[in-house]
Amino acid sequence: MHTSTERSPGPSRTSSAPRAATVALTALAPASWGTTYAVTTELLPPGHPLFASLMRALPAGLAGLAAARVLPRGDWWWKAAVLGALNIGVFFPLLFLAAERLPGGVAATLGAAQPLLVAALAVAVLGERPTLWRLSWSVAGVAGVGLVVLGPGARLDVTGVLAGLGGTATMAAGVVLTKRWGRPAGVGPLTLAGWQLTAGGLLLLPLTLVIEGVPQRIDGGAVGGYLWLGSMGGLIAYTVWFRGIGRLPVGASAPLVLLSPLVAAVVGVALGESPSLPQTLGFALALAAMLAAQLAPPAVFTRVPPGRAPATRPRTDGAGEDAVRQNAPLEDAVRAAREDATRRDATREDTMREGRMR
Repeated sequence: MHTSTERSPGPSRTSSAPRAATVALTALAPASWGTTYAVTTELLPPGHPLFASLMRALPAGLAGLAAARVLPRGDWWWKAAVLGALNIGVFFPLLFLAAERLPGGVAATLGAAQPLLVAALAVAVLGERPTLWRLSWSVAGVAGVGLVVLGPGARLDVTGVLAGLGGTATMAAGVVLTKRWGRPAGVGPLTLAGWQLTAGGLLLLPLTLVIEGVPQRIDGGAVGGYLWLGSMGGLIAYTVWFRGIGRLPVGASAPLVLLSPLVAAVVGVALGESPSLPQTLGFALALAAMLAAQLAPPAVFTRVPPGRAPATRPRTDGAGEDAVRQNAPLEDAVRAAREDATRRDATREDTMREGRMR
C-alpha cells in the first residue's frame, strides 16, 4: 500500500519561519542528551546498559503512541522499524556500553564526530554536497570537544571505542534517512518519535530479558534517572529533534550534537570538576563551531572559480510560483486564441467539403 509522504520543508519554510527559534528548540535535544553520562554513572545500577536503554525507549514510545493515537500505515511500518533500530534500538545500547567502557570524555569526543559522518552520508543518500564552510567548522568542533573532555589520563578500550564509533555511525545514518523519508502527510514529530521509540524498545525487550534481565536493586534515584532519560532525554528530546531535522538542512542540524559533550562538561563542573585553560579554550571553539554552522558562509567560500559557470538551482523561495501565477492569465489567453483558431479552421474545412459534395 502506498502512502503519501510529507517531505521535509525546504528553504522556503525555513526562511519564513524564525530560524533562530527553530535552532534553539532543536538544540534542547542534544543538550538533554548531555546529561545521560552523569545520570548513568550517578543514579543507575551499573552493568545494565540494555536495561537502561529499554527503560529509556519503550515506556516513552508507548506514551507517545497513546498521545498521538496514530499507527504507521503502508511502507511506514518498515521505515519506522528501520529508523527505530538506527536511532534507538542499536544506538542506545552502544551509547551506554561506550559510557561504561570509556571515560565520558572519550565517549563524548567519538560522538562529536557525527557531523562529519552525516556530511559524508548526505552526499550518497541525499545528493547534498557539503560546503567547505561547514566541513571546516565540523572538524573544529571535534577538536574543541577533544580539548574539553580529553585529559592526559584518558584510557582507550577497544570495545568501548568500537561501540562509540558504531553508535555515532548508526545515529548519523538515522539522521540522514529521517531527512530523506520525511514523515507521512498529517503525521507530526511527536507521532514519529513515538513510532521510533516503540520500535527500538521492542527490539531491545527480548535482548534485555535474555542477556541482562532486571537489576536486583532499583532505588529511588534509579527510578528518577529512568524517568528523566525516558521523558526529557527520550520522548520530548526526540520530538523536538525530528521537528528540527525536518525544518533545517542536515548540515545545520548535525553540528548541534556538539552540545551534548559540552553540556556533559558543564555538568561535570557542577559536580566539582575544575576546567583547565585548554578545556576553556576548547569549549569556546566547539561553541563557535556549532554557531558558525548555522550561518551562511562568507563569499570566499561560495565564489565561483574563473571560467566555470555557476550552478543553477530551481528557485525555492516562492518567487517561481509567483511568476507562474502572474503569467497564468496571459497563458490562458494564448491558449484560448489557439483553440478558437483551431475551431475556425475546422469549420472552414467542413464548409469547403460540403461545397465540393454539392
